[in-house]
Amino acid sequence: MEDTIEDRPSSNLSLRANEIVNTVLENARSSLSKTEQEVDFPEYDMKNIDWITCQNFTIELGKRQIEEYIQTWEVHPSWLFSLEFIRESVLEFYKQYHYRAQWSIPTRRTPIPKATASVYFVIEISKIKPQTLPVEVYFMTESNRLAHRPGKSRFREKWLKDVIESKTLLQDTVNF
Repeated sequence: MEDTIEDRPSSNLSLRANEIVNTVLENARSSLSKTEQEVDFPEYDMKNIDWITCQNFTIELGKRQIEEYIQTWEVHPSWLFSLEFIRESVLEFYKQYHYRAQWSIPTRRTPIPKATASVYFVIEISKIKPQTLPVEVYFMTESNRLAHRPGKSRFREKWLKDVIESKTLLQDTVNF
């Protein structure tokens, strides 16, 4: 009688391993599709404002629009910020206007906190696109290079807390 592949112990092991792998992959595929369909994430509306057109842009109007946009963020009322225009950059295809929103939580004991967190905004005016289009805006938090676009990502209060916590830890380790 001839020995078949299934009768060999090593072959049985390979077939069993193959069955296990296929079962695991099948379970993973089915759980992935269940995760996509059944997980109930609360709907979050990415908040944004109607940004002004490139042709109507002024530095002061850009500042007011950034303040209006910041008001859509869900941060605790104890957070206060000041917004300032920093500079204008002229690039080949864009003009960029840079702003800084400096955040802190002042208290009676520390009306001027020892650490603040900054959020940097850039408003871009295209030199080649129609001037009737809205300005392009993005922002990033201090110590983070990831650029966020209004209406595309949700601002997190935790980002401010993380910056302040990092600065406080650093200040506590440095002796002057």
